[in-house]
Amino acid sequence: MNPFLITLLVGILALGVGISAGYFYNRNQVEKKRQEEQARAQSIIQEATDRTSKMELEARGKALKIVQEAERDINQRRSDLNREVERLDRRRSELDGRVERLEQREQTQNKRQSNIDRRANEVDKIHAQQMEKLQQIAEMNKDDARKILLDEVEKEARGDMARIIRQIETEAREEGEKRARKLIADAIQRVASEHVAEVTSAVVTLPNEEMKGRIVGRNGRNIRAFEQAAGVDVIVDDTPESVTISCFDSVRREIARRALTRLTVDGRIHPAHIEKVIEDETKAVEKAIVDAGEQAAFDAGVTGLHPEVLRMMGRLKFRTSYGQNQLAHAVEVAKLAGILAAELGANMEWAKQGGFLHDIGKAMDHNQEGTHAQLGAEFCKRYGVHSHVVNAIAAHHHEVEQETIEAIIAESADAISGARPGARREDLEAYIKRIRTLEDMATSFTGVSQAFAIQAGREVRIIVRPEEIDDLASTRLARDIAKKIEETMQYPGQIKVTVIRETRAVDYAK
Repeated sequence: MNPFLITLLVGILALGVGISAGYFYNRNQVEKKRQEEQARAQSIIQEATDRTSKMELEARGKALKIVQEAERDINQRRSDLNREVERLDRRRSELDGRVERLEQREQTQNKRQSNIDRRANEVDKIHAQQMEKLQQIAEMNKDDARKILLDEVEKEARGDMARIIRQIETEAREEGEKRARKLIADAIQRVASEHVAEVTSAVVTLPNEEMKGRIVGRNGRNIRAFEQAAGVDVIVDDTPESVTISCFDSVRREIARRALTRLTVDGRIHPAHIEKVIEDETKAVEKAIVDAGEQAAFDAGVTGLHPEVLRMMGRLKFRTSYGQNQLAHAVEVAKLAGILAAELGANMEWAKQGGFLHDIGKAMDHNQEGTHAQLGAEFCKRYGVHSHVVNAIAAHHHEVEQETIEAIIAESADAISGARPGARREDLEAYIKRIRTLEDMATSFTGVSQAFAIQAGREVRIIVRPEEIDDLASTRLARDIAKKIEETMQYPGQIKVTVIRETRAVDYAK
């Protein structure tokens, strides 16, 4: 056999065996690798399964918790909803009740409105009928009557206006510049207690000295009867042909003066006749008081006051202050206040009433407790005087706050009336005492060198030491002295305080 062929066959056989062996070897390797991959996949699947189970358990727990919370929230909302439903049901019931009541009220109102409309129609019809009758009676229509009435009212108003203007101009000319522009708000009248003897006694002139014995009577019975019936003190002294009647009540003093004068003229002086004469004079004085009050109100141009207020004002006819008759003073203050109010655009009626009534309390302050301003304000308020006028009365001595311009005007008019020259008087002793008091009061302040009261005590000029008091301190010193004068002294009108500070420089040329 050919060796080449054998070698070839052997090679082919070896090649086939090698191929088979390689095939089986690769097959085994693939199978082994597949098994390893299956095992790994199985492991991954198992791990994924375990993780999925765990996540499923956690998800179920969270879901259960969420469901429970949702159920609680649903239950809470259901409860709130039930309560809201109940509240809405109650409100619906209340609203239904209100609607029913409103409907009933509307029906009632409709009935009333119908009645009112019917009556209004009847009234209009009656008014039209009466207007037709009036026009027939007057033989003119409504427009003609209105025109005539307006013409008459305008004519009357123009006449009153012209009269008032003439009156104001006349009073302004009489009073001069003092009553035209000034508004004095800080000068007020003071009641002087040291002048009691000057205003509480009256002298009765006798026809002869024998009359003194008849006035006294046997064992003094006549004078005792007179003093008891009249409520006064009768002073019989050595003054020739005169006796003195003393009483703090000016009205009782006037009654006693009239009665004693009548008794001395009549000559019949005994207790029974004394009582009758005093009773008659009491009635006469009461009538004179009423007449004086009404006449004063007429002179002052004040209207609409209660008769009791006018009667009380009439008592001021017998009252004086610093020698000034209080009723005449009230009339003057009312006129001054009216002019000031007209110039300042204030209410003239309130200003005049405040000026007229400001001192009405002086007619009663001897019998009651309180200042005359307070008593007068309470009295006028009780009898229906306007509240602005009552404030002007109460505030004219700054005991209460001034609420209106009319109160300031009444106070200013009071100060002008009391401070004008000749309005009031003082005796010499009181005048000297007031002058000395002013000077001593001024020199009592530190830094004052000299003080001089001039112009009858209406001004104090004070010279200060320039090295102790500067310009600013001078202003303060003037204010302090003025304040002390207001607090410690009683005086009519106002007192001007002037502080003078002078600096002198001296040198010598050598």
